[in-house]
Amino acid sequence: MGSRWGINRTVGQIYALIFVSPEPLNAEQIAEQLEFSRSNVSMGLKELQAWRLVRLRHLPGDRREYFEAPTDAWEIFRTLAEERRRREIEPTLSMLRNALLETPSTEEDRIAQERMKGMHDLIELMLTWFDDVQRLDAQTLSQLMRMGSKVQKVLEFTGKVKALPGGKVH
Repeated sequence: MGSRWGINRTVGQIYALIFVSPEPLNAEQIAEQLEFSRSNVSMGLKELQAWRLVRLRHLPGDRREYFEAPTDAWEIFRTLAEERRRREIEPTLSMLRNALLETPSTEEDRIAQERMKGMHDLIELMLTWFDDVQRLDAQTLSQLMRMGSKVQKVLEFTGKVKALPGGKVH
């Protein structure tokens, strides 16, 4: 799953082991169970910490560092979404803002800027929505997601939904 989400295979395997483990694991245990080199495990743990997907823990009477993963699926989802936002979406938005500050010198530049403005506005709207959703507790968020197309029906009832050609709702 990790490689499909943009995390390399080794890091994904380390995370999966920590996630399913009932007890925190140290780097030696991880290396042994996965048959990875200690340096690979160390680099993977650093990456997982940078993504905030694992937490460092110390056990009483043991000088080694242990690692555990959050077990709440909503917390993991929120963390991944926040990190994706910070690493991918915000830099894209910043680039778009800078491009929109430039004065177009040709008709092609004006058209490109017009299209980038549309992308910028969509991303800004999505980030506003994302911020609102991030403030919801897990139960409310779950209820909202279960509503699915019922939201569309409410909007249709209030006249706020328009159909696109081909029957797609807009």
